[in-house]
Amino acid sequence: MAESRLLVTGATGATGYATVEALRDTGHVVRALVHTDDARAERLRSIGAEIVLGDLLDIDSVRAALDGVDAAYFVYPIKPRLLDATAYFAQAAKEAGVGAIVNLSQRTSHRHSKSHAAQNHWIGERIFDWSGVPVTHLRPTLFDEWLLYPFALQGVAANDTLALPFGSGLFAPIAAYDQGRVIATVLVDPQPHAGKTYLLNGPAVLNGEGVAAALSEGLGRAINYFPFPIADFQAVAATIPELSDFFAQHIGAVVAELTDGLLAETNNTVQELTGVAPISIQDFARAHAADFAKTPTT
Repeated sequence: MAESRLLVTGATGATGYATVEALRDTGHVVRALVHTDDARAERLRSIGAEIVLGDLLDIDSVRAALDGVDAAYFVYPIKPRLLDATAYFAQAAKEAGVGAIVNLSQRTSHRHSKSHAAQNHWIGERIFDWSGVPVTHLRPTLFDEWLLYPFALQGVAANDTLALPFGSGLFAPIAAYDQGRVIATVLVDPQPHAGKTYLLNGPAVLNGEGVAAALSEGLGRAINYFPFPIADFQAVAATIPELSDFFAQHIGAVVAELTDGLLAETNNTVQELTGVAPISIQDFARAHAADFAKTPTT
């Protein structure tokens, strides 16, 4: 297979970094788009990435980053202006002659979503479709990485309690590691996947109690589940700059769909696309055992 140049946006984030790692030994040139040339960029360099500075809300820097690129991965955080970033990226990709785009969307992306972010993701999918650049949409369920967010991780480390705002809703959590493998697979050979939308799930459908039980098994100690009331979680999230009230509104709508059973499913898509099944919560816990280590008491 001829060498391609592949652009990974959000490269310092969980899925972006996992994608760069998955592309590491494929023989292709991997270009990582970052905001700042800092220690996280250096970490990407250390695994072979070519670093380019840019901003998804600056069409000129996006166009420069896409120069000479054969296929590109697009991801945007749960923040306002997704549609601006999507339109800029689609136009820049068209100008640059990019052959394929892999778009990370949302599982709850649909026309009538009550989440502003998820509805915008649905519109963003349509923008990419209209662009004429071949695109593959990925709709992952909730990430395993929720377990590493400070509000969850601190409770596990301090008192063996897992606090999540998902009530008794069922879903099949998936690791960024597995999403990265899927993204890399499609980037390397995009043609068979063009025009398709893939739902990405982890291996098991669980509720909060089930996640805590799997975490307990992986860590070798009992972890109790505390259903963080969604209204209380939203109030906290709205005060955290990295999250904001926009994120709070989004997660409230997601929890409503969880409660209605709309995410209570799994599939074999990750294994079918990559040849390897997605990791379990137990394996995720073992891989991050140092993060979940018990906080010493004084």
